[in-house]
Amino acid sequence: MKATIKGVSSFSAEQEAQALRKAMKGFGTDEDAIIDVLTKLNVSQRQQVLITYKSTIGRDLIDDLKSELSGNFERVIIGMMTPTTMYDVHELRRAVKGAGTDEGCLIEILASRTNGEIRRINENYQLQYGCSLEDDIVSDTSSMFRRVLVSLATGNRDEGTYVDDALAHQDAQCLYEAGEKKWGTDEVQFMSIICTRNRHHLLRGRTPLTCLSFLVCAWCFCRSSIGVQ
Repeated sequence: MKATIKGVSSFSAEQEAQALRKAMKGFGTDEDAIIDVLTKLNVSQRQQVLITYKSTIGRDLIDDLKSELSGNFERVIIGMMTPTTMYDVHELRRAVKGAGTDEGCLIEILASRTNGEIRRINENYQLQYGCSLEDDIVSDTSSMFRRVLVSLATGNRDEGTYVDDALAHQDAQCLYEAGEKKWGTDEVQFMSIICTRNRHHLLRGRTPLTCLSFLVCAWCFCRSSIGVQ
């Protein structure tokens, strides 16, 4: 996962911290000023502002933001101020412990992070909540969907770039047969394709599946496998 905000070259953590304090001090909150400050800074710069805010102003920036903001705007801003790994950890916890299971969140994070990122997520999840991510996934999901998530959470995907065209075609045909005909495919083979093949292989343009149909097929397989333990 690559950062999309490059940050500012003439960066002053103290100046940005003071600007944020000014935006929240007094009557009302200058939300535009908060947006202007945070959206121009990269992750590292925002973390420097977080530290500088406490050391120069004597207050916790996250606490101040939470007290001044609300709703989705608060969630987005707090998310921007949270280190990437910890944001993933908090979102995964919310996905399995909130009202219902946020399946989309689980898939989005576990299917898109690198092996190294997955390992850091697992380590921090254990430290933060005193239990493993896998245990929470197992307790909150079921059937084939659970098995796919547990496999993704091991962080064992091939991260190479080599694509075997013949194997890509074979894998695509296997998923096509499962999705378009009947749900009788070999679950072990299915999980091997979804959870361990490298991304270049999965998104190979010359296979019978487009990227979208591939994802729909995979999703339908998991959701249609109720009762398969």
